[in-house]
Amino acid sequence: MDSVMPLRTAAAATATAETAAATVRPRFSFQLLANPRPRKPAFSLSVPTTIFTTHRARILPQFTPVRAQEDGSAVVSESTIPEGDALKIKEWEVERFQDEIAASQGIKIRRRPTTGPPLHYVGPFEFRMQNEGNTPTNILEEIIWYKDKEVSQMKEKKPLLLLKKLLSGVPPTRDFLGALKESYSRTGLPALIAEVKKASPSRGVLREDFNPVEIAKAYERGGAACLSVLTDQKYFQGSFENLEAIRNAGVECPLLCKEFVIEAWQIYYARVKGADAILLIAAVLPNLDIQYMIKICKLLGLTALVEVHDEMEMDRVLGIDGIELIGINNRDLGTFKVDISNTKKLLEGERGERIREKGIIVVGESGLFTPADIGYVQEAGVKAVLVGESLVKQEDPAKGISGLFGKDISC
Repeated sequence: MDSVMPLRTAAAATATAETAAATVRPRFSFQLLANPRPRKPAFSLSVPTTIFTTHRARILPQFTPVRAQEDGSAVVSESTIPEGDALKIKEWEVERFQDEIAASQGIKIRRRPTTGPPLHYVGPFEFRMQNEGNTPTNILEEIIWYKDKEVSQMKEKKPLLLLKKLLSGVPPTRDFLGALKESYSRTGLPALIAEVKKASPSRGVLREDFNPVEIAKAYERGGAACLSVLTDQKYFQGSFENLEAIRNAGVECPLLCKEFVIEAWQIYYARVKGADAILLIAAVLPNLDIQYMIKICKLLGLTALVEVHDEMEMDRVLGIDGIELIGINNRDLGTFKVDISNTKKLLEGERGERIREKGIIVVGESGLFTPADIGYVQEAGVKAVLVGESLVKQEDPAKGISGLFGKDISC
């Protein structure tokens, strides 16, 4: 389990980024200052090659800063950069490279607000920021920015070492993928992943008398193959406590942790809280992150549901090894409008052929309210559906499932 470390070093990230940055139009421009002295060596800053993310107290070497002069030359200063500032410089540089990698893969969701260079970042370059906005471009980006801060705080309280120790007392995972296959084989209809969801940013509170355990039990009675549990508190009024309570209540359906994952630490935390599967969003995570997190999932016995929204994301995901479950979200991330024809569009032609060749199960997500909707996405090629709003709002969610499929699927 310890053979794969869940935190990548800055050196690894920088090396990957430098390769990608050579072919990517940057979002930042670096220009020489006026009247640079000819034939001067390029600006360099002595910084450590590794960010010590888990051992902040480790003694680091002193750093000799290079200062830019008015004529464009660089001279060595007698003072030293404080260790904390040197780390911030290297972290900032790595973040810039990571931004470029994400942009090269069509990822528009920024991991955090764009900032200028930190204190002591000096040299014969003038930094010009092209995207100075610190306002999220859409609701998903807003969620991710908040999640970045939230996860940092959670990691302080429950570091990875503690989570690994807690894993020894966690029950074994249940076969999420197997449950979907069994349901599809038994009913001839897409397997249902029923979502335990109190609220959403676009719809507000969906159910005032929200009891996650009772709703989960109703879904199971109604024939759900698996359950999805929202764990985001700020925007969806969910919690990891809900996930844990459902797992401990005797519900046998495998559980998907519906979280906005940005770090591998969250995968470990979800496993400790009782998850059998976890969501990875391609609109947020670069390819290497998805590939790495899938390896973590396999080590922990979790199923990864990789969610896509458009053709570019689907093509990226199909190029990643080890993916067994893809979700197609029919909701536009920018406008939040829903169009279930998006599922059909992404499964047509060569993409559909590759999915069938790889044996990947496709899950239809968002905008499914009637038997006709279920029939439409099934004809397009999905073998499972993830449904929340149209079920959780029903007085009896079990009966809501029968209404959604046009028949009782519990037998």
